[in-house]
Amino acid sequence: MDRSSYTFDAGALTHPGKVRPRNEDALLARADVGLWAVADGMGGHDAGDVASQMIVKALDGISKAASAVELLESTESRIFEANRQIMALSRERGGGVIGSTIAILLISEDHYACLWAGDSRLYLVNNGVVRQVSRDHTEAEEMVASGALTPEEARNWPQNVITRAIGVHENPELEIITGSFEATDIFVLCSDGLTKHVSDEEIRQRVSAEDAQSSCEALVGLALERGGYDNISVIVVRPLRAAAPEEAVNTTAAEGLPTTDIWE
Repeated sequence: MDRSSYTFDAGALTHPGKVRPRNEDALLARADVGLWAVADGMGGHDAGDVASQMIVKALDGISKAASAVELLESTESRIFEANRQIMALSRERGGGVIGSTIAILLISEDHYACLWAGDSRLYLVNNGVVRQVSRDHTEAEEMVASGALTPEEARNWPQNVITRAIGVHENPELEIITGSFEATDIFVLCSDGLTKHVSDEEIRQRVSAEDAQSSCEALVGLALERGGYDNISVIVVRPLRAAAPEEAVNTTAAEGLPTTDIWE
């Protein structure tokens, strides 16, 4: 897998917030592999912090892959193994629910893959526009999809139950979206502790104006100013073009010509 055409300006920050007694979020930043992840242990359940740490530990064992396909397969395999470990821990503790959401960004060459389960999010900022790549796995989001709720009503829905998580079911469901990106794109991964307080537009503004680590600090600071009711985690990744010969690849993609999905 050749990522030699890119270096990364990447930042990461997690904070317990002002209310929670402990931080159940966990982060992973592996630019050497092309992998970043945010895991949010399920609040209100037993050992959510253990679940998120188990997922991150499993992913951190991934080595450099020979291809995008190998990286994706290794990532999925590690998530499934973490799922088995978390469920085994739950059984040892008497069957109480232990789980975690997950949001993962993979980068290979000019392509990305976003994988997630739950309501931790992935965003892509491109040419001054922010787009939520992921779709929340929650009851409220399902009600929006069915027309039972408007997006505005969903934002204030009192019991927004998560419908997918790692460690809860024998066969976890990861949703995945892949695509190509430009060297000016910015990726953002975050737990819902950030998006409870900060709008998509505010995310765009902060990551567009600062370097990656400063963007993370600005976003977490804004969430804390507004109450910090949950654990807050954010990762910002800016792929930076490092080799001029790769320009032809991006030009082809920008012109809308057919490109190969390297993740298949």
